[in-house]
Amino acid sequence: MAQTKKQRFYIRTVILVVLTIAIVFTVYSNLTKEKNAVLQVGDKAPDFVLVDMDGNEHRLSDYKGEGIFLNFWGTWCKPCATEMPAMDNQYGVYKDLGVQTLAINIGESDLKVNSFVNRYGLSFPVAIDRNKSVMELYNIDPLPTTFLINPDGRIEKIIKGQMTEQDIANYMDQVKPS
Repeated sequence: MAQTKKQRFYIRTVILVVLTIAIVFTVYSNLTKEKNAVLQVGDKAPDFVLVDMDGNEHRLSDYKGEGIFLNFWGTWCKPCATEMPAMDNQYGVYKDLGVQTLAINIGESDLKVNSFVNRYGLSFPVAIDRNKSVMELYNIDPLPTTFLINPDGRIEKIIKGQMTEQDIANYMDQVKPS
């Protein structure tokens, strides 16, 4: 009987110690982990490099002097699918006026993204953020989220949610170089 009580005491002590260590580790990790600042209008857009579906490298800083329509999306996102054809129409209008469109898919497979791009006949560059580092850098939530970046590389506007084609045209016009 005394042996069983002793065993239970040791087991409970071990469990308590493990739980205490887990709690201390969790609190320490949350306090010390580096958090990305939430981006706001007027901030300099963080630079990144991603490769599009055609194998071309896109560095955000390479577009300095142009307006940038930076869209984060997913193939499963219904609002994303609705606005993509409208984005492509406006890309056709604004690409020669100095506004670059870049769509960043959040970590999906090449097969899913290529299938989506082909289904909608998209002509603007589409890149995949495979490790979600750009998504974290830009604190993306929800999808779709679009950043309008002016020719100086500053964030003009952050749009969360679906846009109409007229919205997209107005937004692209806002970041068009003078």
